[in-house]
Amino acid sequence: MVRSELSILLLVDWSILLLVDPSIVAKPNDKYGLDIMHLFTALQTVAPQTKARVSNRPASTRDAPRHKRPAVLVVLITVAVVLAGFLSWFILFSPVTVSIAPVEMNVREQVYGLGVVGARVQSNVGFKVAGVLAALMVDQGDRVHAGQVLAKLDARDIEAQVDVMKAGVSQARANIDKAKSDVVSAEATLSNAKAISARRDILVEKRFASIEEAQINQTTMRVAEASLASARSAVEVAEAAFQSAEAQVIFQQATLAYYTLYAPYDGWVISRNLELGSMPNLGQSVFTLVAADTVWAVGYVDERLAGRLSIGQPAEIVLRSDQDTRIPGHVARIEIQSDPVNEERLVDVAFDQMPQNIHLAEQAYVYITTGTLPRAVLVSPAGISDLHDGYGTVWTVEDGRLARRQVTLGPQLLDGRLPIRDGLQANAAVVAAPVSGLRVGRAARIVEAPHR
Repeated sequence: MVRSELSILLLVDWSILLLVDPSIVAKPNDKYGLDIMHLFTALQTVAPQTKARVSNRPASTRDAPRHKRPAVLVVLITVAVVLAGFLSWFILFSPVTVSIAPVEMNVREQVYGLGVVGARVQSNVGFKVAGVLAALMVDQGDRVHAGQVLAKLDARDIEAQVDVMKAGVSQARANIDKAKSDVVSAEATLSNAKAISARRDILVEKRFASIEEAQINQTTMRVAEASLASARSAVEVAEAAFQSAEAQVIFQQATLAYYTLYAPYDGWVISRNLELGSMPNLGQSVFTLVAADTVWAVGYVDERLAGRLSIGQPAEIVLRSDQDTRIPGHVARIEIQSDPVNEERLVDVAFDQMPQNIHLAEQAYVYITTGTLPRAVLVSPAGISDLHDGYGTVWTVEDGRLARRQVTLGPQLLDGRLPIRDGLQANAAVVAAPVSGLRVGRAARIVEAPHR
């Protein structure tokens, strides 16, 4: 009996609380809560009117026997019991509305890096000889091709030396011709001397000439032979002089070529370091060039994410000057040394096709794709509890009822969401964000969360 009275008193107290403030159990955005608030608002409106009517009754009516009051109490208790039952059903059994995370296809797992536009090949080009700058053919920002003339030194003195050497070649060639003519003359003299000597020998045998004359003719023949040998040696000397003169010409022409500066490869002129009239020293830089096919974006990636990178992975490059355009590229090189201060790794991302408007040292953003998920459920960290070491617990809706599941999570995406890799039932939908009233087994009415 005592317990029953206590229960009745609790229900009455609960009813009074509801009459005083129905927002205790009702939520402004809940359909059922709004119905309760409307009901108790109506009761609060009727109560004063009823009290006024009672106060306006005759005194005899107001002073009715007290035995009618228990009947009013029974009515209030009945109303309280009904309201308590409705409230219990609302809290324990009414469906709760939840939003579910969408299933997305071909989700790219990416790593982000901030960096600048740079180049693998950058060269300071200058002359191999000293001189005075007489001509500059290109300027900063110009595109150049391999072999293109960039600048020239004043080369009038070396050009004159080349002309002198060419004249020496002509003289050497004339000396060769003269030496060869001397050989022909010496050969004729020797031939004549041999013929005379032969005739003298016959005359001596027949005693028509003296032996002394024959000896003189033989001496003349030997002199002619010596003259022929000397002439042939002169030809060799003249030919050697000719070769030396030609070599001098080649040397001077090569030196003259050093007075002209050529582009070593296709590229861009990123700076012009001297002006006309300057006197560059041997090897001093006149221009700074970069090879066009080695321009890339040097990105700085957090070391915690760098382990997912490898050469050849596809990437996208966004220049700060054109943030609406994503330029395709790929990972060309991963630096061997990390930055120990910022705990970042340098990653060089090459352009698949070089853009027309490119500026070195411009800030760039790189997005490197490390993998692709054919199908994935993506949940924000707010929808995951007990998140640690790639595991977490999520609310799910399975066959219209709420459940809790521990799942395996993949690396966080750039938008902050986490892909669920394993742990879900085949028919499970994941609650995108927790709401009040979630309880295992409670019915759920689902809506899809908006796509990002």
